Amino acid sequence: MTDELSFRAERSFKAISPESWSKLAGASRAGSALPYNPFVSHAFLSSLEESGSATDRAGWLGHHLLLETDDGTLIGAIPGYLKSHSQGEYVFDHGWADAFERAGGEYYPKLQCSIPFTPATGPRLLVAEGYDRPIIQAALAESLKEVTRQLGISSAHVTFLPEDEVSVFETDGYLHRTDQQFHFINEGYANHDAFLETLASRKRKALKKERRAALENGITIDWLTGSDLTEDIWDQFFTFYMDTGGRKWGRPYLTRQFYSLIGERMADDILLVMAKREGRYIAGAINFIGGDTLYGRHWGCIEDHPFLHFEVCYHQAIDFALAKGLSRVEAGAQGEHKLARGYLPVTTHSAHYIAHAGLRRAVADYLARERQEVEQIGEMLTEHSPFRRGERQDN
Repeated sequence: MTDELSFRAERSFKAISPESWSKLAGASRAGSALPYNPFVSHAFLSSLEESGSATDRAGWLGHHLLLETDDGTLIGAIPGYLKSHSQGEYVFDHGWADAFERAGGEYYPKLQCSIPFTPATGPRLLVAEGYDRPIIQAALAESLKEVTRQLGISSAHVTFLPEDEVSVFETDGYLHRTDQQFHFINEGYANHDAFLETLASRKRKALKKERRAALENGITIDWLTGSDLTEDIWDQFFTFYMDTGGRKWGRPYLTRQFYSLIGERMADDILLVMAKREGRYIAGAINFIGGDTLYGRHWGCIEDHPFLHFEVCYHQAIDFALAKGLSRVEAGAQGEHKLARGYLPVTTHSAHYIAHAGLRRAVADYLARERQEVEQIGEMLTEHSPFRRGERQDN
């Protein structure tokens, strides 16, 4: 079967038809064996490119690996980018780059297989429905190594991949890295109060008090999705994003046009949680709605109010997930403060192919110790979760 297939790299999503891409598992809501992941959709990835957010000028040169049959049918893909830096990835390898360059090597460019600016787990080895998934996945992982060697670059990195893809990469000699996020797991709660009943009494009272305090000063909350997402709304949200992002990151990654494009192409996959006071919106958080998961991304504000960040980003996300029957809320990177709000530590995964043997040995040794540390921290944090004993969720 694989003898009849061919690989090629494509720089732009403009050259990849949305129809062929939508047949890859997980990239479409219709007829997929995998839950829909909005970040691997053609709409999201092409919007990053066309808006100028993820382009060569920004250090993200498209290098998407496509696996096709003889008649040009797309049956497998890995979204990828040649990177001239390590910004916007959320799996930090600055130390690897520094060590390699001090030893006389050239770490950049590197091949980054991920969704730009998006620390959310999702399929990376994309396979069309109806094809042998394990065989195609193995071929994609091997081809990624071959491309790395052909280009003569230092490494290939596949980040925020699902756990069931880890073994594919490990079998092919990639190094396995773990990290940690905090996710809310819906155990079939009827509503937020039913979830709160599983918490220790002191924690439950604290969260109820926190939610009341967040909405003092006449603050109300709106959920906006679909046709609610007008250009005026995007103007307001972008102001929040630029204000908070500028203080947090120095230079926000996403352009104003990006929001217009996703609003046009995937409005039903987006939830804006917006806080209003005295007739105007003062804060908001953007979430993406997957097949079984709500993905929290970023937030911003133009007024500071106690606990409003927690309400808009975490409590409201739980409310929405419970109302829509979603099984999980992924609240983005880092943030141990999420633990007290019912978000538990969950292991995230990445795979790394290091071409240089010496650097590969050094990184492998480091990752063995790092994985052990991540596991130990996760166990410790779980022991300090707000759930009553016997109610704590297993992940």
